[in-house]
Amino acid sequence: MSEKEEIPPKNSRRKFLQKLGYVGAGSVLTGAAILSGYEYQHNKKAGDRIKILSSNNELLEVDREATIKSIKKATLDLSAYQKQGREGIAGKRWIWVIDLSRCRNARKCMAACIGAHHLRSEQSHMNVLKMEENRETPPYYMPKPCQHCDNPPCVAVCPVDATFKRPDGIVLIDNERCIGCRFCIAACPYSARTFNWISPRMEKEDEGKTYNIELNLPERKGTITKCLMSADRLREGKLPYCVSACPNGVYYFGDENEDAVTNGTTKETVRLSKLLQDNGAYRLMAELGTKPRVYYLPPKNKSYPFQDKDRPETDDIVKETDI
Repeated sequence: MSEKEEIPPKNSRRKFLQKLGYVGAGSVLTGAAILSGYEYQHNKKAGDRIKILSSNNELLEVDREATIKSIKKATLDLSAYQKQGREGIAGKRWIWVIDLSRCRNARKCMAACIGAHHLRSEQSHMNVLKMEENRETPPYYMPKPCQHCDNPPCVAVCPVDATFKRPDGIVLIDNERCIGCRFCIAACPYSARTFNWISPRMEKEDEGKTYNIELNLPERKGTITKCLMSADRLREGKLPYCVSACPNGVYYFGDENEDAVTNGTTKETVRLSKLLQDNGAYRLMAELGTKPRVYYLPPKNKSYPFQDKDRPETDDIVKETDI
């Protein structure tokens, strides 16, 4: 085989990867094997054996027909799994309400999120911010997750459909598609996304596991991570990790179609519309037209006074997740 035949042209390879979309998590073969299979479709004169470059940069010789059959099977299996994650949960429209009067910066929500998604401390999908309108007003704490916008700019700019909006309201990331361009980070007005500049915290422990799009594990270096609204927990009929972990009743979560939300601490279910109307609820930067699915209740009649000493050290949060 000549050098020209062994290495597909750059443009051909790029077009093929764009068409294929996602192959990898359910397959034991490498991307090089996939490209060789593609070459075969356009070169019927090739022999029965082909050479591929493994992920460890080893040159291997494999059976052509068996390789192509394995690729097709893995693609079909993975597509079915990804389809469930992209379709979401039928009939649901998930909604979040955060009561700022109850937050005392315990950061149990952050610890639960970090632990569930195997994150580093600086990657937490939920950030608790110290807020103060001006010098004359008292400070308060504000948890800030992804807003899961109904008009998400991050989805609009993604060139490979790696980030997408589900019918049930959740914005997810498919890291089997993500190419690390970071357009979504630039487009998000809420700074809700981070980039995996280095290897994930539990890369060795997660090695070999099938990719779960609703949990975004295993994560990969060079891809995006963000709040997933605990899509995997919702599929099991449970409240999100952060909502269940909060000891102070900050979070309400539920289904907008049912007009009902449940407090993660008290387990009390209340009418969503009444909760929003009676408490002057608002959404962050709604004037941008992003249509966030996270509502905030103002910090009036605060349950806890603001104290800087309430804030735990970052290292303590990480230690909790390692238990």
